[in-house]
Amino acid sequence: MQWELITNIILISSLITLGFFVLLGLYQWISRGSIKKVDPEILWMPLPLLLMALVYAIFLMFPVATRPNGSGESSFPSTHVMVVTTIYFMVTIIVPKYIKSTFAQITVELIIVILISLTCTGRIMAELHSLWDVIGGIVFAFIFSEIYYLAYRKGKKKNAKRIHQNHKQ
Repeated sequence: MQWELITNIILISSLITLGFFVLLGLYQWISRGSIKKVDPEILWMPLPLLLMALVYAIFLMFPVATRPNGSGESSFPSTHVMVVTTIYFMVTIIVPKYIKSTFAQITVELIIVILISLTCTGRIMAELHSLWDVIGGIVFAFIFSEIYYLAYRKGKKKNAKRIHQNHKQ
């Protein structure tokens, strides 16, 4: 089985998913006439991506571990795991807003668990990462997703407060 190919396909699928939300945000911006009217769930998506890019750059400059296959390339944290998990964690956070069916929500979340699991397993099976590289990717993804969640919830509360004040006037 071509684990590297499988994990690359899953990475691309996560980037396509992210692209969908970028297009949705652009549509909202254009149709609503203001970037302030874009759903906060979408508006805050760049934050964890920027944090991820920063972490990637730091570990590229200061490698902690190298790939188990002997290539000498930096391997900690697993970028595939970090990217896939961060994007799909964000999706699970916002899925209830866009998908109302409980069955559909559970189905999406199950697919996401499978894709993240395949990515984690595949990177180890392809001998591109150790277990610690994968765990590092998951930990960073969790941190980025939590920061995203807290930021968008704060933005959502500000928007609700502003809308409430506008209705009073």
